[in-house]
Amino acid sequence: MVSFRQAKRVRAGPGAAAQRKLRSRTVDRVPTAEPFDPIAEAHRQWSTRWPEHADHMAAVTSVMRVQQILLARIEDTLQPYGLTFAAYEALQLLAFTRSGSMPMGKMGERLMVHPASVTNAIRKLEQRGFVQRHMSPDDRRVVLATVTQQGRTIADHATTALNQTDFGLQALSRDETAHLTAVLRNVRIVVGDIPVSASATELG
Repeated sequence: MVSFRQAKRVRAGPGAAAQRKLRSRTVDRVPTAEPFDPIAEAHRQWSTRWPEHADHMAAVTSVMRVQQILLARIEDTLQPYGLTFAAYEALQLLAFTRSGSMPMGKMGERLMVHPASVTNAIRKLEQRGFVQRHMSPDDRRVVLATVTQQGRTIADHATTALNQTDFGLQALSRDETAHLTAVLRNVRIVVGDIPVSASATELG
């Protein structure tokens, strides 16, 4: 004889199993959400409103976002050396020169930053003994920044670390990186950042 409790299990068993199977099939049919890309969404919105400008908007926004990502990666690499990217650029620029010295004003031109930014970077480097400031013996109105031996050493170590990470662009091949640089250089020429005939010149 089957008890009431057993009869209840018999009746409920197949139904519960069928429900579980149905739920399983339902879950399987739910599509996986596509990764959300804010820039792609912005491009879609622009395309419906200002289609002739959508690609330019997406390109500029992509460059700005990549700049944020790469700067964060570079700053992380330089952190063990106590350098920001701005300070590293200033230090390496001095290390590249034949004399190890350069006028502060000229550094601003080479680094493409405001003179105040150069002054701030050099002051921090000077506090750590990586750079010295002094008047030019040829023109007392000119302030020279000179890299110290300690500064050269830290610049070498930091450069090795950055080179090992390919400056945050490990995912790109050399050809892809060269193509990216060429495209961005064309942009710089078009907006007047550099003349068409610009080329590298020897540092003083």
